[in-house]
Amino acid sequence: MTAPFPNAILVATVGRPHGVHGLVRLHAATEDPATIEALGDVRDAQGRAWRVEWRGAGIAALFDADGREIADRDAAARLTNLELFVARERLPDPDGDEFYHVDLIGLAAVTPEGEALGVVNIVHDYGAGVSLEIAGARGLIVPFTKRCVPEIDLSSKRLVVVPPVEIEVEGDPSGPGDVAVRA
Repeated sequence: MTAPFPNAILVATVGRPHGVHGLVRLHAATEDPATIEALGDVRDAQGRAWRVEWRGAGIAALFDADGREIADRDAAARLTNLELFVARERLPDPDGDEFYHVDLIGLAAVTPEGEALGVVNIVHDYGAGVSLEIAGARGLIVPFTKRCVPEIDLSSKRLVVVPPVEIEVEGDPSGPGDVAVRA
């Protein structure tokens, strides 16, 4: 993902063409796909403006900056995997314990005792749960859960991290020899 401007948030990715008239499958990265249409202009990684109109569940028409609709299947196919972004400021504030990934990147990570661990440099979300990659002396990846990240202070640009217990195994657990486990 290459963001076209600072604080850009991915809102959708163009999928394969749908039919022969230039429609595309659009994969929304928002909780409510209707949000993408309501935002008006969105931008791709090159900074080009696009407008989305939903035509059915997951099916959309795309319009370029001049208001021209994508003409045909071939033109739609050339847009496959195009990522569409908006500025963070254009999105509503998240509710309660929800966060935009871009708001977490750059936060200082500290232990409950105040020991510096590093800085959040990547937020991973592969579908089974979010994890934070913390660049620092220890190079941690921690689950983004209340247990491992009990406190987030966006105004102070810091979060508290309780690293999960690590277990080391020496030897081959599938072999006949001895195995040593250390916590």
